[in-house]
Amino acid sequence: MKKRLVFVLACLFSLSLLLTGCGGQKEPAKQEAARDSKVLKVGATPVPHAEILKVVKPLLEKEGIQLEIVEFNDYVQPNLALNDKQLDANYFQHLPYLEDFNKQKGLDLTYTAKIHFEPMGLYSKKVKSVTEFKAGDKIGIPNDPTNGGRALAVLEKAGLLKLKEGVGINATVRDIVEKKVEVVELEAAQLPRSVEDLAGAVINGNFAAQAKFTPADALVAEDAKSQAADTYGNILAVRKGDENREEIKKLTEALQSPEVKKFIEDTYKGAVVPTF
Repeated sequence: MKKRLVFVLACLFSLSLLLTGCGGQKEPAKQEAARDSKVLKVGATPVPHAEILKVVKPLLEKEGIQLEIVEFNDYVQPNLALNDKQLDANYFQHLPYLEDFNKQKGLDLTYTAKIHFEPMGLYSKKVKSVTEFKAGDKIGIPNDPTNGGRALAVLEKAGLLKLKEGVGINATVRDIVEKKVEVVELEAAQLPRSVEDLAGAVINGNFAAQAKFTPADALVAEDAKSQAADTYGNILAVRKGDENREEIKKLTEALQSPEVKKFIEDTYKGAVVPTF
């Protein structure tokens, strides 16, 4: 009886060693696969940027690249996170904004390509025509310099104010020489919510789309074929030097693919316009 018990225990011990050995052989393979996987972490505002990146995700998977999308609801944190190496790239802004942000924060971020343009428009839930605005009505605009100038140019186009000759999209509120309405500067992300309390607001295209405004809702808007479309094309931003990384090149190519162009045109119907 004792011999049989010893024999059984010996068999169990040998089996456990065999299973441990098999498990040990598989673990290095898992670790090697993890080391070989290429992950790109990209920051984006939800609409349209994160939505566009979701179209890109399966395209990159075919190239052996795993895309991780990190959503932000403001225009500040994505650049800080990119600079701090919490992200590999971000996709939410135009070049003038990035250049101004670099200057203000002492950063050295750059970009690889322009992907799309979002026409800025004047929206209201209280009037249906610019002629219905009354003297003194309050209209919100973004409080950052690059988008604020665009918004003032839209209000001038609407005939609601007049700017100093020649300032154009570089205008600030100090360049207003005549006005019918009062301009209120707010953070760009707050404007869709604030339009309920204001007579109107000039809203960036991504936040307008997120708030379910369509191009047809705009009382007046930027021309998608104007110089603004080139100047304010939304870019893929990266740290300087990373634009030559193979994964970043693949991401840029995917963002300028026929699949992405079709998605933008079919989904946003003029609220977002491909620039490639």
